[in-house]
Amino acid sequence: MDAFFKLHSDLPREGPGEPADIAWATALAGIKPAAQMADVACGPGADIGPLLTAAPQGHVTALDKTAQFVDAARKDWHGDGQVTVLKADMAAIMNSYDLIWCAGAVYFLGVTQALSAWRKSLKPDGVIAFSEACWFTDTPSDQAKALWDKEYPAMTDEAGITAQIAAAGYEVLGTRRLGDAAWEAYFTPLEARVQMLRPTADAALRAVLDETEAEIACWRAHRAEFGYVLSVVRPL
Repeated sequence: MDAFFKLHSDLPREGPGEPADIAWATALAGIKPAAQMADVACGPGADIGPLLTAAPQGHVTALDKTAQFVDAARKDWHGDGQVTVLKADMAAIMNSYDLIWCAGAVYFLGVTQALSAWRKSLKPDGVIAFSEACWFTDTPSDQAKALWDKEYPAMTDEAGITAQIAAAGYEVLGTRRLGDAAWEAYFTPLEARVQMLRPTADAALRAVLDETEAEIACWRAHRAEFGYVLSVVRPL
């Protein structure tokens, strides 16, 4: 874990995403200018600014259970009256929100489990927007299958995500596949950090760097086979 956090120190984000995704989701959800929003598993806080762009008079409660990411988000948003950054578990969201946003982290709980747990924290007409890794093909390459069998063996396809949403008692307002720009927003600075750290890396860090480069190479070679789907959902 020390090697992982050394690699991931000072990165702008911890997974694929871009402001256009948030703009699309908040427009579809009809988010009001003064919306109360939660950024769940916020990482270093890359999505806080775009959320506030969508709701300029709103408030974001950003939470993550990893102290390093909480510190990074607080550094960028310290003293901002529209943002509260908490060290907290995504499984136990407090308060009530017009929008719960979760970029790429629902898999820690499972789609159905997360949506079921968060229902109590939605205001009337509140929505949840989350991105989830999934297969885009029934016949993935050996390289892609090996990567995701290790990273997320329970990963399903888009129909499987829809079924998990329905099992939690939600309807889908819309879905959107994350584009290449969202992936490069994560991988480009990550790749640069790998290259910076490699010359002085010890054995443990080299192993993490090798795994990271393999992940990046796999996506660039097989991006048509897998990706993230952003879903905007509402309780029935």
